Amino acid sequence: MPPVGKSESPSHCDPIRSITLLLVSDVIRGADRVRRCAWATSAPENTRYHDVEWGRPVVDDIRLYEKLCLEGFQSGLSWLTILRKRDNFRRAFKGFDPARVARFGVRDVARLLDDASIVRHRGKIEAAIANARATLAVQESRGSLAALLWSYEPNRNPVPKQYADLAPMTTESRALSKELLRLGFRFVGPTTVYAAMQACGLVNDHFSGCSARGPCAAARKALVRPSLRPRRDQV
Repeated sequence: MPPVGKSESPSHCDPIRSITLLLVSDVIRGADRVRRCAWATSAPENTRYHDVEWGRPVVDDIRLYEKLCLEGFQSGLSWLTILRKRDNFRRAFKGFDPARVARFGVRDVARLLDDASIVRHRGKIEAAIANARATLAVQESRGSLAALLWSYEPNRNPVPKQYADLAPMTTESRALSKELLRLGFRFVGPTTVYAAMQACGLVNDHFSGCSARGPCAAARKALVRPSLRPRRDQV
């Protein structure tokens, strides 16, 4: 779903979503005359993120690993909170280079727990380290993290017209979540995974009428999907 807060629990109350649903339209024309998904108008950081990042296809393993980790850190919080801390996260996690984070140990966990500029949650910090190691294993066995994630791209992505058209998770995000968990990733429930799929362009969930929808669609059309090696137990 759009980055306005999420939880793996269906009973989670999302106040921004509640506000959004009260809007006459889920696409808003801003003062600059640009039509955007309504969630993007809540803060300047969200606007920039919506306009240049969200929904653009990503096939770089470092950025995909980063996104999975940050979506995990977001659990129970708003994406805006994470977005405002993203540079701090990148500094603390060595640019989210999985090869470097995979070498983190007990001292690094202590350092990160003492770093007030990021979200200090032991489980999420340890998950980011576990995810780095799992990413390296995926690169070795399947070719790349990008190839694995893009192998779960839906065959069909209906154009959403309003917030109510978006589900918090899909068949594909459930399947991908299950596979990532099997491979040793953590904090990758189906809702978290679907948020990453939206952000990294595996689906185009910009609303009909949003100015960013067309460029995202064009980028997806031009994208050369990475090739996935078959699983060793299936060769």
